Amino acid sequence: MSAENGTPTLGPSPEPIRFFGTTWLNHDNGYTPRRIAVAVGSLAAAAAACLVLRLAYQGLQIAAIGSFVSLLMIVMFAICSAMAFRHTWDGFTRRPDPDRQASLRGLLAIGFVGSLLAYFFRSLTEAPGEKLHREEYEAARKRHEKSTTRRSGKKRRRT
Repeated sequence: MSAENGTPTLGPSPEPIRFFGTTWLNHDNGYTPRRIAVAVGSLAAAAAACLVLRLAYQGLQIAAIGSFVSLLMIVMFAICSAMAFRHTWDGFTRRPDPDRQASLRGLLAIGFVGSLLAYFFRSLTEAPGEKLHREEYEAARKRHEKSTTRRSGKKRRRT
């Protein structure tokens, strides 16, 4: 039964994806322009984030705190961005572990540029997370069809 209007559901419904809703299912209702907008938006956000990081780096240089701290900052952001990229990229193909996700929250916040770049590169080929959602939806449809179809063939007579 549908919670909204009390009508029976006809099977599993697709899970919406951020910025795409359920348009990923049939690639309709502006799916392609949305993908383009997401790609451009995530790349622009990554560029703006790099500009902010550059300004922060220049602030450290003006403060003359030393080359070691400046190098440490660059290495930290590079490593955290690479790890955030990998974690976000893996999240598009399988569900992340909630405990691990909670423990990596700080790292993902520091490496936000990597997450934005992962979102950009994935949106060039599909809606980010579309493959995972499609696999889960197809599996749910198969389970639903299997549970609702009746056994075919001859029925045995009971004596």
